[in-house]
Amino acid sequence: MNPMNARGPFISSRVASRGRRRLLAAGALAWLGVPAARANTSIGPVLPAVSVPALPLRRHDGATPMLAAQLRGAPTAVQLMFTGCSTVCPIQGALFSTLQAALLSERYTAVRLLSLSIDPLADDPVALSAWLRRFGARPTWSAAAPAPEALESMFSLFTGGAAAGDRHTGQVYLFDRQARLVWRTSELPPAEEVMAGLRQMG
Repeated sequence: MNPMNARGPFISSRVASRGRRRLLAAGALAWLGVPAARANTSIGPVLPAVSVPALPLRRHDGATPMLAAQLRGAPTAVQLMFTGCSTVCPIQGALFSTLQAALLSERYTAVRLLSLSIDPLADDPVALSAWLRRFGARPTWSAAAPAPEALESMFSLFTGGAAAGDRHTGQVYLFDRQARLVWRTSELPPAEEVMAGLRQMG
C-alpha cells in the first residue's frame, strides 16, 4: 500500500499543470523583482526569513543531528520526498542530480543538497542511502528523515501551515548559511531556477 494513502497526511503528490508551470517558472526569472512573500505563501522569497525550529533528524549515515545543524554553514537546497514514492519523487531525485551537476560545473562546491523524507516510519538509513545511490549523489548531497514526533513541525516549516493535501510538493526550499528558510521555488522547478536562487545567496 502506498504510504501516502496509508497515513492520512501522506497523500499522493500532483504534478502542476503545464500552464501553471510556465507561469511559475517565469517568476524565477524575476528574482529581484518578485514581491516579498510572507512565510505562509507558496512561492518566492520568504520575508522575514524563517529560522529552523528544533527538529531531530536521522540521516542516511545513521547520524542524528538537529535540522538546524544540518543546514548551518552553507547555502542548502532541500526537497521533500519519500523513497517509496514512484510518481513525483523520482522526478525530484533526477532534478537534484541535474542540480548537482550544474553546481559542479559552476564550482559551487560549498552548496549542499538535502533530500528530506516525509515518511520517517519507512525511510531508515538503509532506504535513504539507496535513494542517494540511485541518483549518483556526491558527499554534499545527503538524505534524512525527521523523528516521527517532529513531522508536523517539519511540515509547518516548509509549507507554512498548508492543508494536509498540499504538504508533499515538488518545490525546492532554499536555506541560507544561518539555517533560515529564505525562498520557495515553483513546483518541480528547472535546475536553473534553483541555481538562480543560490546565486543570489552568494
